[in-house]
This record gives sequence, C-alpha cells and structure tokens, in this order.
Amino acid sequence: MAEKCVVLLSGGLDSATVLGLARAEGRECYALSFEYGQRHRVELECAREQARRAGVARHLVLRVDLDAIGGSCLTSAGAAVPAADLARERIPSTYVPARNTIFLAHALAWAEVLGAPRIDLGINAVDYSGYPDCRPEFLQAFQKMANLATAAGVEGRGEVRIHAPLLYWSKAEIIRRGLACGVDYGRTNSCYDPDAAGRACGRCDACALRAAAFAEVGIPDPALGGTA
Repeated sequence: MAEKCVVLLSGGLDSATVLGLARAEGRECYALSFEYGQRHRVELECAREQARRAGVARHLVLRVDLDAIGGSCLTSAGAAVPAADLARERIPSTYVPARNTIFLAHALAWAEVLGAPRIDLGINAVDYSGYPDCRPEFLQAFQKMANLATAAGVEGRGEVRIHAPLLYWSKAEIIRRGLACGVDYGRTNSCYDPDAAGRACGRCDACALRAAAFAEVGIPDPALGGTA
C-alpha cells in the first residue's frame, strides 16, 4: 500500500513541483489548498487543475479569513503590490503574517486524521523574497512542535515529518526536477498581482524569480505562452 502524504498545494510553481515529486515517489497524495482572501485567487484554479491531473486521493480547499486580519498587500484590498526588488533588506509587504504556520497547522491536523506520516510543502530558502517562514529555522521549530501537539505523537502511534524537498534548491533546479517528473508549468500561477484574466503582471518578485529561472533553464515559461 502506498504511503500517504499531505501536500500543501497553492497552485504555484513550487508546490506543483512538490506534488510532482511526491507522485513520482508513488505516494498517495492528499492535496490541501487555502482560500485566504488572497488577491491572486487564480492560483486556486491552478491548484484544482494540478490536483485533478495528478489524480490525488482528495483535494481539500479550506477557507481561512486572513484578509480579515490584514497586514499584507496580498490580502488588503487596494494595497499596491511592490515592484520586484530582490536586493531589498526589509521583508516585503507581500509577506502574509504567519501564513505558513497557519497552513501547516491545518495540514498537521489533517495528516493526523488520515494517518499520513508526512506533510510536503514547497518552501524555499534560496530564491525567495526573504519571508521569515521560509527559513530552515522555522521548519525545524515547527517539526519539533508538531509531534508534541498531536495525540498520535504523544501516544506513540506515529509521528509526522515535515518534508520540504525544495528548501535548498535554486528556482532553476526546481524547474528541472519538476520537468523530469512531468510537471506542467503551464498549469501554474506564481504572480502576486495577476490581472482579471489571470495573466501575470511581470513586475512582482514572484514574476522576476520565475522569469530568471526559466531563462537559466533555457526554455520559455509555458505559463506565458511558451512550451516546456
């Protein structure tokens, strides 16, 4: 019987790659996505398509009202998304407070119910915008907490491992590994500020990172009309 895993699936490039890697390992995947008030909700359409094409056991989309909390230009109506500046020293306004902590907490609950020993997510500490919850220190701290917080962990019925295979890969390496697993990057959306039709803005951090990575790999971005 295939081992279960919960995959945090945003609809972007990184999480699509994580799902592809888990499927290539032969795991029984349960995809978890969030509608959290993000302005780039087109990513949820991509997540649904990725989950369908991957044949996941179940795709769960949860509503979490992070837009009511605010604190990020991605969840605050009318707030401008800053232009790409990967050399900035301050954490950008696209950071959503505690987002990965909140998402992982939900994933941990579902993993315990499913009896899944692993949670897969696409955080990356190499080509990223400096978010505090994408660092190895965050991942290590959550891992330590996870098995103190569940009945299964306390009673010795099984622990949950937080698996972040992309943590130290460059964005170009992520794309190469994903292509080898058959990931269709034309079915992904990474942009923080897409237009009403879901087209990428081409000016935010996410667009800049993605464009540079596809250029390094030497292929056009299929999400922008190229073919991989």
